[in-house]
Parts: sequence; structure tokens; C-alpha cells
Amino acid sequence: MKLGIILVNALFFVTLLAAEAAEYGVARISTPVLNTPDFAAVFGGTNGMTLKTDRCGQVRELEYIALPGTVFKIKKIVSSKSIHIYQVETDDYTAPENTRLYIDSRFLRLTQSAVPPRRALLPSRDAITSSLTAAVGSRYVWGGNVPDGVPELLAWFYKDIREEQPGRFLLAGLDCSGLLYYATGGWTPRNSVQLLTYGQGVAIAGKSSGDIANLLQPLDLIVWNGHVIIVLDHQTAIESLLECNKPGNGGVTVTPLPQRIAEIMRMRHPMNAWPYSKKQSDTFVVRRWYPKQ
Repeated sequence: MKLGIILVNALFFVTLLAAEAAEYGVARISTPVLNTPDFAAVFGGTNGMTLKTDRCGQVRELEYIALPGTVFKIKKIVSSKSIHIYQVETDDYTAPENTRLYIDSRFLRLTQSAVPPRRALLPSRDAITSSLTAAVGSRYVWGGNVPDGVPELLAWFYKDIREEQPGRFLLAGLDCSGLLYYATGGWTPRNSVQLLTYGQGVAIAGKSSGDIANLLQPLDLIVWNGHVIIVLDHQTAIESLLECNKPGNGGVTVTPLPQRIAEIMRMRHPMNAWPYSKKQSDTFVVRRWYPKQ
């Protein structure tokens, strides 16, 4: 019995030393990245059957879901139990100010050597449009960018989930910038703040909603700090919208483009570029990012 305990302890310390020696981790599968190291409190809870959410059903601890191949710099080991939690950084995601990123070690392949960054390939316009259209009806998930979610969460964190549709436990769904990130295969920036200056600005200042609608091209982005809407075609806009007081709390939906711009302009006015000199809560910009063909 003592020999068995010694072997188990030895294996644990060997694993710990290997983890401490690793400087990089590569996402093996779709990988939830949280802003807290307490994964167990978010996924499963004390009874292994709950998901920590706010009043709108959102996991605010979720920053985003890293795609397979995403490279992380391991800053330190936060938990040295049998399952390690790492504090990490990655070039694939710009965290909000004063926010730290954490990953469960089971999602990673560890290495001591620097590895090339994830290679993203920009899909064709038609492929992006098809992915956007296929996402219509997906639930809204804060930090979500994988429509089918992460199946490993059920196996690794929960005891017995018997819901007919366990999608919310898998983080299955998309937020606004996550919809674009999903459709482009991770080519575009992952949060709306970066999208404010992504690509080239379209001159819309002082124009009417109808004039703006006529200017827009498929895949243009209508964006402000906190939300992005994608021009699907010359007649339609698509977005993932959080609506707390509606069934399902919102999700991916399409609306006529002129109608959506008119709705926006009841609360915001158009600008040619985002004004960083002062806080703006009543403006929006249009960014054209897809390369000319």
C-alpha cells in the first residue's frame, strides 16, 4: 500500500515539474478561456450540475473560446492540484484592461519551445456568407464563438446533465463579434473594441439612413463600442443580440438592412472614424475589411 502511495505521489510531482517547465501551450480542441481561475465554480459548481450565469443566463467569466491551434504563453500555474489551471497570454485575443486569462490544462498540448502561431486562412466571401446564414437561430452566448459548443465540458466538469438540449452547458452559441470570428475561421479580431478600427472606414458622417444603406457592401461592419452588426447582403443585416427579456435571451437574427440602420440612428449618429478622444455612447462607424477581389 505504501509503495502504491509513493508511486502516485511521484507521478504527481513528475507531472507538476513537467507543467512548470512548459512555457507554451497549444489548444488541442476548442478551449474556453476564462477571466477567473476558478473553473470548478463556473462549470459544475458544488453539486457538479450547475453553470454559473447572471440574470440573463450568461457566463460573464467567459472571455472567448480559443480555436484549435491557438498558442498560449504560460505565465504561471495557478492551481497545482491534479488538474492544473494556467494563467496565460495569447496574441489571438486582446484581453480587456486589467483582465487576466486562465485555461484548464486538459485543453492544451504543452511545449517548452516557442511554436508558430495558429494559421488562419481567410474564407471566400461566399463561404463566410454561408457560415453566417447557417448560424441564424443560434443562441446568444457571451464570449461564445463555437455554435456547437465544447462537448468536453460535460465530461470533465459535470456529473449528470439530463437536459434534452445541453447546449448551454457546452457554451454552444455566439456573441456579436463571436459570430464574425466563427464565420471567418478566426481571421478577424475577437472583440468589438478591436473592430472599431479594423479595415478601412466608410464615410457616413452626416448621411441619412437610406444613403448609408446604399453605400454598404456585403461583409461591411456596423460597429460601436460593445456591438457589431454584419452586412449580409445589400438588403440584409445579421447580428447576435442579447435580449434578456425575450425567450432564449436573444441570438443570431437577420433584419432588413435599411430598417436596422434606421433603428440605430434613432439612438446614434454616424461617424467616419471612431472618436477616441472622449467617451462616445451615441455614435457608430462602418468598417470595410474584406480584401477587394
